[in-house]
Amino acid sequence: MMTLKVLQTVVHYSLHFLFPGVLAWLFFRKEWKRAWFIMAATMLVDLDHLLSRPIFDPNRCSIGYHPLHSYYALTIYFILLFFPKTRIVGIGLLFHMLTDYQDCVWSKFLS
Repeated sequence: MMTLKVLQTVVHYSLHFLFPGVLAWLFFRKEWKRAWFIMAATMLVDLDHLLSRPIFDPNRCSIGYHPLHSYYALTIYFILLFFPKTRIVGIGLLFHMLTDYQDCVWSKFLS
């Protein structure tokens, strides 16, 4: 069971930091470094975890729990895709939410 928990952590942080680089290189090749930086900066959305007690709970599903991980916020992130100036931010935020959602799946599987 501990090995799966370690695997979950590795997958989670790889998806947060490495895979956005792949997305940036595939879809924004001319400016992939800038796009990767912007997508990595969407990690700041996790500051809403500071509003929770405890701040970190490995068994808590972030989606629908934290304000910046709410379904209302997801709707706004989706709308960002339609505007060229905010598209990279929207992709980063939505991919961040997808990454956090996979933790919800892992939690159900591991419990």
